Amino acid sequence: MRRDEIVIHQFGKVGYGGNSGFQALNLAVQFGCRTIILVGFDMHDRAGIHWHGRHENGLRNPTKTSLARWRGVLDSQAEPLRRMGVRMLNASTISALTAYPKMDFSAALAAAEETHGACDADACEEALARAA
Repeated sequence: MRRDEIVIHQFGKVGYGGNSGFQALNLAVQFGCRTIILVGFDMHDRAGIHWHGRHENGLRNPTKTSLARWRGVLDSQAEPLRRMGVRMLNASTISALTAYPKMDFSAALAAAEETHGACDADACEEALARAA
């Protein structure tokens, strides 16, 4: 679906956002996640193209223009996500995103646990099995 917004009312269809991270975020919201920790959403090219190097075999690599677009789309979803009751924590302290509180990963985990309690791995596995 080529919409640059989080899609809620069409389960299994996600907003485009220009990148797979946005699409994964959209699925997490559809699955009912209410606290989401962004990991690796740096959204800049200060360390080069990707942390893993350039894509090969005809896959496109991000440009300054595409990175700016991705940042704009994801940052623009902060308010709609907040209205949906979704809390976003950015565990990349060097991220170029501006709409989500930045903190290191351990602080993000602690903040999520404060809100929701400790993660129940068995409950997570059961939910994934039901979704499959």
